[in-house]
Amino acid sequence: MTHDKERRIPLALIVDDDRNIRTVLKGMLEESGFSVMTSQNVEEALPIIVEQDLDLVITDLKMPGKSGMDLLAECRGLKPAVPVIMVTAFGDVEAAVSAIKRGAYDFITKPFDEDELLNVIKKALSESRKNRELVSAYFGREEAPLHDIIGRSDTIKEVLRTVRKVARTDSTVLITGETGVGKELIARAIHTESHRRDQPFIKVNCAAIPDLLLESELFGYERGAFTGAVTSKPGRFEIAHKGSLFLDEIGDMSLHLQAKLLSALQNRSFERVGGVKTIRVDMRIIAATNKDLQEAMRAGAFRQDLFYRLNVVPVRIPPLRERLEDIFPLTDNLVRKFGSRNRKTITGVSPQVMEAFSGYDWPGNIRELENVVERMVVMADADTLGTDLLPDEIRGTARTGESFRKRIESISRLTEKQMIIDALEKTGQNRTKAAELLGISRRTIQNKIKEYGLQA
Repeated sequence: MTHDKERRIPLALIVDDDRNIRTVLKGMLEESGFSVMTSQNVEEALPIIVEQDLDLVITDLKMPGKSGMDLLAECRGLKPAVPVIMVTAFGDVEAAVSAIKRGAYDFITKPFDEDELLNVIKKALSESRKNRELVSAYFGREEAPLHDIIGRSDTIKEVLRTVRKVARTDSTVLITGETGVGKELIARAIHTESHRRDQPFIKVNCAAIPDLLLESELFGYERGAFTGAVTSKPGRFEIAHKGSLFLDEIGDMSLHLQAKLLSALQNRSFERVGGVKTIRVDMRIIAATNKDLQEAMRAGAFRQDLFYRLNVVPVRIPPLRERLEDIFPLTDNLVRKFGSRNRKTITGVSPQVMEAFSGYDWPGNIRELENVVERMVVMADADTLGTDLLPDEIRGTARTGESFRKRIESISRLTEKQMIIDALEKTGQNRTKAAELLGISRRTIQNKIKEYGLQA
């Protein structure tokens, strides 16, 4: 049975040739609320990966026939958004580094600690869901080139110009912006456009990991460094060697760890927790935060020296309310996507809905826009999304008597021209329908077509 995306129960696949391990993992995950499928080898697992809407794959590294590395490669090709966690009895650091560099989410050694594994799984699912939401709204595919980013406002164009320039260098980048604007996607774009594109892109969410665990997550640990450290494990710094390390929500890091991070950035070297050997690394550092680090410095919550070390090239991602022009192409993209997914023929949204969208502040930015459009498509009975489907907080922004044309006039002429081009293309060059779509008169659109030289 194929599991629908809206299900509340996540679906996991366990691949291990050891029946006892499969049984233990299956029971543990089912107790934690998972639906679980199992397979004893890669050959049996592949049809499941192809046919099922999986949320997670847990695989042994060494198995008869094809290995866990082979399965990882297949997963990355077939379902790149599904996180893969490696489990092995061989505490081999080189294997751990290789697996994660090839796209594994994390690496757990046998005998594994149940709480540790569940924490890794929880983080993997949380990040995967967040990434899927943003990627589907903002990019055409998981790691798209810059020209696939949806947005034509002057502000987003300036962001992309900066990204193109900085991607050619190894300079440290600090990305700032509200929650949901797509900071991680810009970080991925920098990596994808750089000479390090074929090397790992490693992410650490500094807000999602407890402070006591974050140090070992970043720098790794040696066997016996603390209770439960039954083997050595590399940290994200080590795994990101030759690639890019993305430190998300850097503003949530404690002052103690900020000091150690500063030292590692300055020297490009560090020691694992409980270790004495200095490990040197070569990587690109990209950091991001939704906090005002200037204010945090004044409050004594963020180190000034670390800020200047990170803020070599600042990139601010503007919120949707500062780039209203981008709401229209984003909405159009989302309507088509969710209409297709739900097997509905949705031709677009009404001018009143676009007016409401333009008047709303979008505190959740792109992620909120995606959620709203998906809900409207699911609940729609007609082929055009109307204001009756809007959430109350957004419906109230469609103010009576405030025409959409006045909103168009408040943005740049270049954007106005592009919106008219889009409307004409969407309506098959039908000027009357295009005018209705934009909420302006046919005479107005005729004058604009003449003004911008858009006659066929």
